[in-house]
Amino acid sequence: MADERTRRISEFIEPLRVRPGRSVRLDRDFDPRQRSKTVRRKKEGRELLQTGIAMLADYQARLAAQDTYGVLMCLQALDAGGKDGTIRHVMSGVNPQGVHVAGFKVPSAEELDHDYLWRYAARLPARGDIGIFNRSHYEEVLVVRVHPELLDRQKLPTESRKKIWHRRYREINDWERYLVDNGFRVVKVFLNLSYEEQRQRFLKRIDVPDRNWKFSAADVKERRRWKDYQHAFNEMLSETSTPWAPWYVVPADRKWFARICTAAILVHTLIEIDPQFPTVDAAALQRLAEARTELATQGPEAGNGSRNHGKRAGHHHRAATV
Repeated sequence: MADERTRRISEFIEPLRVRPGRSVRLDRDFDPRQRSKTVRRKKEGRELLQTGIAMLADYQARLAAQDTYGVLMCLQALDAGGKDGTIRHVMSGVNPQGVHVAGFKVPSAEELDHDYLWRYAARLPARGDIGIFNRSHYEEVLVVRVHPELLDRQKLPTESRKKIWHRRYREINDWERYLVDNGFRVVKVFLNLSYEEQRQRFLKRIDVPDRNWKFSAADVKERRRWKDYQHAFNEMLSETSTPWAPWYVVPADRKWFARICTAAILVHTLIEIDPQFPTVDAAALQRLAEARTELATQGPEAGNGSRNHGKRAGHHHRAATV
């Protein structure tokens, strides 16, 4: 049954994976409204998501107990792409102590005084943990590419700006391979939102009072650079989907379906790691047996348990008070 479930998950996410070396055109290769043939309705999706959440909880417990591997999930999307909601729903059943979410905004003066990967390296997960980058080091080849003035703030030497994007793709690929080689799996999810769906979500943020706080005029300003971002996404996906750290392009127009896909991708990553609860040797088992025997002799049935002692102590205290 477990092998069958693993096979189904693998088949479900395979169409979303960007094959290494593939030249990606989002408008040609990935439909933001795509659904699976096996999951057509939201009700079916809700049940499948709960299954994924349960599997995540199980594998996360094993990952933490084994304390050998860590997992980093990079989540990229345009504004209103659904990153926050995806994290909230997909990770709703796991132990919060083992999951760490890092969001990256405008770099500080201290961060700009270091190399561009420095602030991301500082937020990597520990062994046994799942780390989620809500936006990630890929901002350095996306928003920085669309807004060259941000590159000026990074104080790079003149010679370092030559062929900078292809150099950064190589550096990022090498950095991720280094992480994987050291036991930290990297999985990358791009939430692929359509131009029209983004417009509808922005309008909802304006029209629904409880969502007004989510809207920023800067969102509409960035939307004017849609084509520039699409070009940057296409090249990023083409250049940085590797065998050791693949990209998955998730259809994001239907939030419920995007959450199922993201859960399945993360579960698949953990299945490949296959973490196991540690086993104990004969000496440790003997110590456990001895500890159990000692604890058993301290129970109330032995006549000298702490419960009875507590009752007697309480009785004498009340008598003294009266």
